[in-house]
Formats: sequence, C-alpha cells, structure tokens
Amino acid sequence: MIHRGIATFGLDEGRCPKWLFERMVKLGREMTMVLVEEYGPDEFVRRIADPVWFQSLGTVLAFDWNASGLTTILTAALKESIRGMERDLGIFICGGKGKTSRKTPEEIGRWGERLSLPEAKTKNLIYNSRMSAKVDSALVQDGFQIYHHSFFFSNPPSGGGAWAVVQQGMNAAKASARRYHWFSEKVNDLVCEPHSGISSSVRVPRMLDLTSKKSVSSREISTELVGSGYAPLIKDIKLLRKYFSQLSQTATLGTSAGQLTLLNLETIEFKSHPVVSEDFAASKYLEKILTKVTDEKPESYEKLVAIEGVGPKTVRALALVGEVIYGAEPSYEDPARYSFAHGGKDATPYPVDRTTYDETIAVLKRAVDRTKLESVEKRRATERLQRML
Repeated sequence: MIHRGIATFGLDEGRCPKWLFERMVKLGREMTMVLVEEYGPDEFVRRIADPVWFQSLGTVLAFDWNASGLTTILTAALKESIRGMERDLGIFICGGKGKTSRKTPEEIGRWGERLSLPEAKTKNLIYNSRMSAKVDSALVQDGFQIYHHSFFFSNPPSGGGAWAVVQQGMNAAKASARRYHWFSEKVNDLVCEPHSGISSSVRVPRMLDLTSKKSVSSREISTELVGSGYAPLIKDIKLLRKYFSQLSQTATLGTSAGQLTLLNLETIEFKSHPVVSEDFAASKYLEKILTKVTDEKPESYEKLVAIEGVGPKTVRALALVGEVIYGAEPSYEDPARYSFAHGGKDATPYPVDRTTYDETIAVLKRAVDRTKLESVEKRRATERLQRML
C-alpha cells in the first residue's frame, strides 16, 4: 500500500563524497538485483514510488534518512548501479538533477529506439514525464522550485511495464526540500490528485493546489474561459487587474465609494489570501500565451496545461478569474497529509505508521541478507535501517 505524507528533511549543501557514492552504487546494484529477482521489475518501480520505501532504501544505501540529498544521490546511485544491466533487469532510469533533468525526454527516446518500443509507447512515456514535471511546477504552487526529475520505467521480457516519477523541489528561503512521487497505476488523471506521495520538511499553510479534487470547478471554468475566445477572457483579465489595484489600496472589498466588489469576504480572510500579494499588472507574455491557448481551444484542462508556454502564471491567472469573477474557488490546502517525522509512540500528534515501516524494513533486511556483500557491510546496512525507527 502506498501512503502519502511528509517526511522531514532539510536542504543539503555540498557534494556527496566519492567514497560514499561508490559504496552506494555497489550496494544499490546488489539490492536492485535481489529485489528484481524476487519481486520483478514492475514491483521494483512501484516501490520506488512509495515515499517510505524510497526513504528506507536510501538509508540502507548509507545516506542520512532525513536529508534532501538522499533524493538526488539515491537516484543517481541507482542509475549508475544498473548501467549496462538495464535490459537484463528490465528497469530503466532517466533524468536526474539540474541540467540532467531536462534531458529526460531524450533519454527515454533513446531507450525507446534501443528497445524497439512501439512509437506510441515511447511518446506516452515522454508525455507522462513532461506532464508530471509541469503539474508539480505549475499546478502545485507551494513555493518549491523543481530542480530534480527522475523517470523510472520497466520493460520486462514477459510484457507489462510501469513507470514512476521521483522529483524534488527546493525552497531556499525555508532551507527545505519537497519530494513528489508518481506511479503509473495510481494515476487515473494527470491533473487530479495524481501523486502516490509527497514528502516535505514543512507544511505550507496557504498554497494554490489545482490538482485537488476540491479544485474541480476551478479546472472546469479555466477550460471554459479559454474556450470562450480571447476577447471575453481578456475582458475578465482587465476586470481582475482593476480588482487587484483596489485591493492594493484598501485590502478590503466594498468599503470605499465606487469600489469594485466581486467577493464578499471578511478582511481577516484577505490577510492570508494569495490574491493580496498577486502581481497582476499588464503582461505582454501572459497575453501572448492567452492568445495562443484561446486559439487552440483545448478540450480539457489536461490539454490546456500541456500546451507549451502554459506555466504557473497562466494557470494562476485563470484560477483567479474563475474564483473572483465566477465563484469557482480552488483549493488552498497543502496536499501533504501527515508527517512521519513528528509522529510518536504516544500518538502525539498522531501515531507512527509502524506497520508500513515494519513491512518495509523486513523486506529490505531480507534483501540485504541475500546480497553477496561481506558480512560486515550487511550488518552495517541492517543497523542503518533499524535506526530509522
């Protein structure tokens, strides 16, 4: 079972020592071979999409369990550990940190050619990679900038196949990181609660989450707005600019003579509402994108988001028009649900999910025991795993 939640980890600086990375690659190779042999490549990919499993595997491979570097180093170590063995294992890892993340579509494409995958399948994998990155940067507006994107997929000889995404964003001001997990079998809709888990060091008290089920009316009105054509939409945009101009002067609604009143909200609510600090001045780039999307008239919100050039500013503008003018309020709740790090044996503030951890530790311990490592290394790996609790 895959759980969503928050696992506390801060933003690391510096580089992973060469000796540590080499050890992680060595152990990662052994662990991957054992896990694939026992569970198969599809199941390995599924487990990568589980935040608890991913965190635990990183700990086994000798990285600090609560460090943001676990994400980037673990994926890099796994990618290096199976290099040259991908076909035999049926597992393929693309992307990585920084500039490498932007090469993910090219890597998937190259694997598609080498494996002689149907063109449609390769394109679908590339599309899912790009959309997961776009959703977490544009629709989940939590203040974390995506800087790492890894795409895992399986292609077992017996058929089938699955994919998973592990990507991470940073918030330099909060010195924290947030990791987003996706798994193909859990994604029924790429723009509606597609995550298998979100791990973060902090909860965001007020953020725009357009992937929430509570944002369905906002997504629908956004699609309708671009379908109505440029003239009606830009008219609403100009009305919204006037609205923001008045907000910046009074921070209240309907209290001054001749003031534009669109929402009947208390002043106390607007002290924390995202629209108060919104910079919605005239933007040639925004108007250019709106011209493009209204010309294309996408049939769905997913197709709207998929259009090149549509980013956080565009979807936020449409969401605010929908909320302020048409009353379609999106969700401003953090999609993360609970914290692994702050649970306690006294159930304060909530119980530790011991069942999930116990099952994960048992499987990984069994895998460690089956590796061909020296007994000392096996013991150290097991000890690191046990210290997680």
